[in-house]
Amino acid sequence: MSTLKEILTRRPVAATIRLTVPAGGAKPAPPVGPALGQYRLNLMAFCKDFNARTQKYKPDTPMAITITAFTDNTFEFIVKSPSVTWYLKKAAGIENGSSRPGHVTASTITLKHVYEIAKIKQSDPFCQYMSLESISLHSRNCFQNTLTSMKSSLQPRNLNLCRTHLHILKMDSETLC
Repeated sequence: MSTLKEILTRRPVAATIRLTVPAGGAKPAPPVGPALGQYRLNLMAFCKDFNARTQKYKPDTPMAITITAFTDNTFEFIVKSPSVTWYLKKAAGIENGSSRPGHVTASTITLKHVYEIAKIKQSDPFCQYMSLESISLHSRNCFQNTLTSMKSSLQPRNLNLCRTHLHILKMDSETLC
């Protein structure tokens, strides 16, 4: 619960802006400039902060950001890791899905790829308190749906076998560290 002091000191929110910006590539040009400019936010301060926060990622990695603009022309933003679809395309080594959906499979990824993606997604603010196994297992359906739309496949398909593989992968990664 929020205290009365916290409630009274909250700043009124003017807007919530969601953008996808390449890591280290925020410039006061479109799409960032027009999106922030209409709320009179300091573009250069945002670009500088965003580029500093995303310097650990490879350049041109698409980063999802949520910017909260306040009525006093200040802002806060949250940087999320790239989307699962982007990671799946990178793991599969493809640019696009199949040219003939339903007929041709574009590629196949293994459960180790899913586990590695889950390790990265665990750093997201909304997943940081979940275990890797639960992220992997709960995300499996999301992965399978994304892969189906891209006409790629996930090996193995059996969920019980997936749990066993995830446990083995978890133990392997712990022994390597």
